[in-house]
Amino acid sequence: MGDISCSNGNGNGNSNGNGNVYSQRKSCWYEEEIEENLRWCFALNSILHTGATQFQDIQLLDTKPFGKALVIDGKLQSAEIDEFIYHESLVHPALIHHSNPKTIFVMGGGEGSTARELLRHKTVNKVVMCDIDEEVVEFCKSYLAVNSDAFCDPRLELIINDARLNTAELEKREDKYDVIIGDLADPLEGGPCYQLYTKTFYELTVKPKLKEGGIFVTQAGPAGVFSHTEVFTCIFNTLKQVFKYVVPYSAHIPSYADIWGWVMASDYPITLSPDELDLRMKQRINGENRYLDGKTFVSASTLSKAVRKSLDYETHVYTEGEARFIYGHGHGSAHKH
Repeated sequence: MGDISCSNGNGNGNSNGNGNVYSQRKSCWYEEEIEENLRWCFALNSILHTGATQFQDIQLLDTKPFGKALVIDGKLQSAEIDEFIYHESLVHPALIHHSNPKTIFVMGGGEGSTARELLRHKTVNKVVMCDIDEEVVEFCKSYLAVNSDAFCDPRLELIINDARLNTAELEKREDKYDVIIGDLADPLEGGPCYQLYTKTFYELTVKPKLKEGGIFVTQAGPAGVFSHTEVFTCIFNTLKQVFKYVVPYSAHIPSYADIWGWVMASDYPITLSPDELDLRMKQRINGENRYLDGKTFVSASTLSKAVRKSLDYETHVYTEGEARFIYGHGHGSAHKH
């Protein structure tokens, strides 16, 4: 649950209504409840926008440590200073491991950063992006200048559809895809898209729409030593029931206050050496990656002993009736004191 508070600099500090008293000097803070007894907060320069769409609450904050930050339903989605870590990690491993990725389907991705990274690949000639919320997409077009070229690229086809209908959108299309990407909101209880993490969805919708040699990759929630059992291990185990080869990997994202996880899956081997990864990146990607290269990916997919043990022993399969959720209520609020 995200919360914004400002103190008036009256020497007494001000509470945000949760009993927290902030700085005695004039300042604004963003606070997010990560766990029941753990909150993450950082200073703001300003609140650029707050509003609500048909589906979600949305805020754009100018933060002191992380630059512009997009917050949806009280959960920080991405921050200007480090979103490249998330989006390079989501996009490039799957595309680089694929022999010749030309057509890509993206579930979610409304802010445009995933499309931006995909369209850097010289082999890609079509990206279909299906997002739930047209207002969020239009908002990001207006405010996130770094992605403006991606939204204007003729290779991008943008579809607005209810998240539950991503299933129908994929199924009704005659096309199959080289890579399918799940750039979805986290599975929150009552949230719009937890069904898109289920075995049924992977088995009956995603897999049949992959071409021969195709790869699926999804963001998979927190993957830290203490947080990885929320959904990361379960998503991994669920994909293991559907695909022959499954590769979990993770990276630290400072603005998330945690290590984050992704899972890549295919019926074809997805193993390349660091040198092979570097060579393909040099040949195929326009411009330099800021975060990901061959050695970084090998490091990202070499998980800690604690996480590996949990992955080995995970038995839960994600279904609509037996879903798991990350901590959070999916509601945000903004107010000044």
